Amino acid sequence: MNTDFVMYITRETLMTVVYIVGPILSAGLFVGLAVGIFQSVTSIQEMTLTFIPKMAVVGLVLLLFTPWFLDVLIRFTQEIFNQISLISP
Repeated sequence: MNTDFVMYITRETLMTVVYIVGPILSAGLFVGLAVGIFQSVTSIQEMTLTFIPKMAVVGLVLLLFTPWFLDVLIRFTQEIFNQISLISP
């Protein structure tokens, strides 16, 4: 196992994490920003107003993107197993 192989596996792992976490975090970010603007315009400072919409949107994103997330994870796992078989003992 050389440094190029380790860098390849690290890069693939980090890109897989970005692909999976990116839509979830961006949805939470945009909802939080919209709720924050709404709160500053209306002067409503209720804590549940920020939490409940974010939780609902993140849950919806998880439901909608689960097939794609699983496809990304399956491809990553297959690539890892293919790379493991190429390592010489």
